[in-house]
Amino acid sequence: MTHPISRRTMVAAGLAAAALPLRAQAPVKAIFGYTAVTDFATVFIAREEGYFLRRGIDVEPKLIPLNPSIPPAIQSDSIQLGGPTPSVFLQAADGGLDHVVLTGGGATSKKMTGIGLVARAGSGIKTAQDCVGKKIGVPGLGAFLHVGFRAWLKSQGVDHTKVNFLEASFPQHGDLLRGGSLDAVVTADPFMVRIVSSGAGYVASYYSTFLPDGLPTLVFTARREWVQKNPAAAKAFQAGIAEAATFLNNPKNTAKVREHIGKYIKLPPEVLASVQISPPLPVVTEPALAWWADQMVEQKLLKARPNLASLIVK
Repeated sequence: MTHPISRRTMVAAGLAAAALPLRAQAPVKAIFGYTAVTDFATVFIAREEGYFLRRGIDVEPKLIPLNPSIPPAIQSDSIQLGGPTPSVFLQAADGGLDHVVLTGGGATSKKMTGIGLVARAGSGIKTAQDCVGKKIGVPGLGAFLHVGFRAWLKSQGVDHTKVNFLEASFPQHGDLLRGGSLDAVVTADPFMVRIVSSGAGYVASYYSTFLPDGLPTLVFTARREWVQKNPAAAKAFQAGIAEAATFLNNPKNTAKVREHIGKYIKLPPEVLASVQISPPLPVVTEPALAWWADQMVEQKLLKARPNLASLIVK
């Protein structure tokens, strides 16, 4: 006959063992590198609305001043996820970094006027031809704005090699124009709105409206090795971004969306209320990425056209 105490001990041990599979595992922690633009809205929403945590991934956004710094930061594991522009990502892959696309940020739209060529007050720049010989700041050499702007120059019959491009982070654009260090900047909201409202510059062209609709402006990436080691976390990140895109697309959530953006980009209320927010692009397709690859091959920014299918995690 089993002693009562032993039986109780056995029952308690059995109950404890049965409870173990029900115990929630600690979420996978991942730092996400972003730059100060609204195209990261879905990351901010998913973080603040709990879409990541409820799926078992704890994503911590971290501000990175220049977009081209994101792939090296991912490679060094100082961040695990990040949002380089498609061109920066493709250059990183071309250079040998084994990174993959999980999902996307914003998308191009002919209705969006939140990106433009902003010229210094008094510079006289009005057309693409006026940019020849001028010093123009871009927030990352080889990044989305730089590559897209050079494609626009070509469409206007201007040789981009005759334009002097200098790298300058978004927050510097207004000061560099005011000080006369740059003749113009290729910039985006909220910085474009602030420059124009301050009188330091004016919009010479909403050049991005010539781009095809639906191209990714940012791709959310990770090392392939990290994805392979954390498949559930990678899927959780994708699902969190998809849910955040649905939240962003609901007009009832407009005020909340702007509140979440303002927390991470630190905008004054009047600026935050006026900035345009790009349509979200939670799924990055091979054809959409191909447009960027073709532009970069033409601009001699890639050694060869990559195998795009191998760079996208389904």
